[in-house]
Parts: sequence; C-alpha cells; structure tokens
Amino acid sequence: MHISKKSCNFVAIFSKIMKEKQQFFQSVTGFVTINIAIAVAVVIVLFVCVTLWLKGYTLHGKEVTIPSVTGMSQEEAETVLRGSELYMVIVDSTYSDKTPLGTIVEQTPPALSHAKPDRPVYVVMNARTRRQIPLPELHDVSYRQAEATLRSLGLKVGEVLYEPSLYPDNVLDIRDGNQSLEVGTRLPEGSSVTLVIGRRQGNRIVTVPALLGQSLSQARATLLNVGLTIGTYTYDKEPTPETLDRYIIYQQSPTEGAALMEGSTVNIMLTTNLERAITTDTQQNEEKFF
Repeated sequence: MHISKKSCNFVAIFSKIMKEKQQFFQSVTGFVTINIAIAVAVVIVLFVCVTLWLKGYTLHGKEVTIPSVTGMSQEEAETVLRGSELYMVIVDSTYSDKTPLGTIVEQTPPALSHAKPDRPVYVVMNARTRRQIPLPELHDVSYRQAEATLRSLGLKVGEVLYEPSLYPDNVLDIRDGNQSLEVGTRLPEGSSVTLVIGRRQGNRIVTVPALLGQSLSQARATLLNVGLTIGTYTYDKEPTPETLDRYIIYQQSPTEGAALMEGSTVNIMLTTNLERAITTDTQQNEEKFF
C-alpha cells in the first residue's frame, strides 16, 4: 500500500504532540496544574449548588404580610396564620383584664410587617381562667404596705373606709363588699377588695357587743360597726391552715356591755372546742345575772 508523504508528516506531528503531552502530565508542574484545575471546578460547582439551595431555602424575593392576631383565640389565630403561610408559637402566658380570657395579648413580629413564608409568629396568650390568689394577712399593717402587697399578688384596692382606732393608718379589716374576708380566702386575680383603715379615736362612748361564738372575721365586722377594733387575739391551740376557719371566740375582754371610748380595742381568745365556748358563755351570763 502506498502512503503519501503528507500523511507521514501528519502522523509524525501527532505522535510528537502526544509524546509532549504525556511528558507534561508526568512532570510535577503538570500534576499541580491539573489538581488546581480540578479544585477550581469543584469550588465553582459547590458555589452554584449552594447559591441555588439558599435561593430556594430563603425563598429569595418572596415575602408575606403578617396579619394581626391580637385579640384572637388560639384556634382563630392558627387558621389566619396558616392562610398566610405562617405558623404560631406560644412563648408565654399572662393575665390581663384588658383582653378577653384565652386570647392573644401580644405578637412578634408585629402586624403588617413582612416575613418569609413558613416562618413562626410568636405570641403571648391571656390565661383561659383567672388565677385564684389566697388573701394574705394584712391586719395591723400600714395602708401603704397592704396596698403594695395586694398589688404584687395581682389584687387591687377598691374602696377605702376609715374607722376610729388606737392605731391610725393601720388595716383593721379586709372586705368583699360588706363581707369581711378570712385570711387565706381565694380571690380571682385582678379582684378588688375594700380596706378598712384606722383613724384617730373619736370622743363618744360606745358599748362593747357580744363576740362569743363568732369567728375572727365576724368579730372584726361586729366591732367596727360600733366603732371598736380587735386588739390582741390568741388561740388555745396553734392553728393550721386547715383548722383556721373553725376557730370561734370563747372569751373577750372587756366583756359584753362594757363602756369604751370609740376606737378602743377588745381582746379575744379563740378555740375549736364548741363545748368550751358554750361553757364560757354560760358562765359569763350567770355572772351578769348575779
């Protein structure tokens, strides 16, 4: 077979190029260059992939307007937010008498601001029911201290009444309307109570009423009605929270019928022993008779 001179030249040139290429790849410089090229290519591919992923994850260029859910119930708010491609997260609960129970009092981000779809809206819920707060012992403390204590517990001072007392500005009684309240009585959070506060003694003479058989709160109310207050009160046995409301008065000093200056005090003793109270009452009635 006859091979032209031109074809022989082409084969020779191609063989020379391949030989030089092989020598280049086998050299150190060639090895480094190839690896750098591969690394650059990988970085470019990763950059493109990450950019596309972030664009999808952050929903680049897409935003929704956050609706107002304040004042809504949890169920209503969840429905509204779902319709705006958002969801709700409850972060706290509180009590406010300015918002209906069981509704949202605060939201973050605020209404009409913008956010990406599928983002949370954080809310603070108003309690579904009001907390029941036990009434603290406030008798014989100052009005200012009593008011601060009630406020810190979530209660309020409503009406303030004044009665003659040896201890001006001290709390003589705590009432709900006209009803004296026992220490420990549970009141709904936000409730108002009436405080009876002492003022300087009057100048009229009053008669001590009968207190035997009454509870401590009943005796306070009875004495305040005639312008007197309770002085010291003692229990024949140390009371517990469970037995406190069972105690009744079995002894008082001065006794019923004594004359005192308005604003004076009457000392009492209390017991859970009904027989003891009846016996003491009978003895005092006999002493009056004779």
